[in-house]
Amino acid sequence: MRTKLKNIASIQTGLFARTVSEGEIVFLKAKHFNENGLIVNYIRPELIRSSSVELHLLKPGDVLFAAKGTRNFAAVYDIPDQSCVASTSFFVIRLKENSILPEYLVWYLNHPGTLQLLKAQAIGTSIVSISKPVLEELEISIPDMKTQQTILIITKLRIKEKQLKQQVEKLRETQIQHLIIKAIK
Repeated sequence: MRTKLKNIASIQTGLFARTVSEGEIVFLKAKHFNENGLIVNYIRPELIRSSSVELHLLKPGDVLFAAKGTRNFAAVYDIPDQSCVASTSFFVIRLKENSILPEYLVWYLNHPGTLQLLKAQAIGTSIVSISKPVLEELEISIPDMKTQQTILIITKLRIKEKQLKQQVEKLRETQIQHLIIKAIK
């Protein structure tokens, strides 16, 4: 099945807010995520609870899409023990139906072909951004649930494989450097 994103999800912009040094709510920014869309480390709360902030609280399963700048990516929000709000760097995509997994939507949005299509329609000169209408009109291919789950399993295994290759290369480099130092002594 193919459908436009606006048919299966609501899309809202993140919140514009001033941060404080000691807050109650985490204010997620693009810099808080690594290349795999995972939160890099502990993030301290920087927002005070208010009615406007409460309206923008994220729910588990929300998809965050970084639409501003050159580093565009999607990530699933899944921090159940911490109240969080997305900054204006993100669009918050909340799925309306159960025919698509949030993780599959993230995979689809992060696919190089999808990102290339979205970036081709980006606007702006100093800071380029992908607009809400462009995102809403994006056509999504939605396979059956089993296929979505299979795609996600393959993707996780591929990421793990890349991490293991990096670890092997790092250990190999350490081993070679050790052997060189040993040889010159």
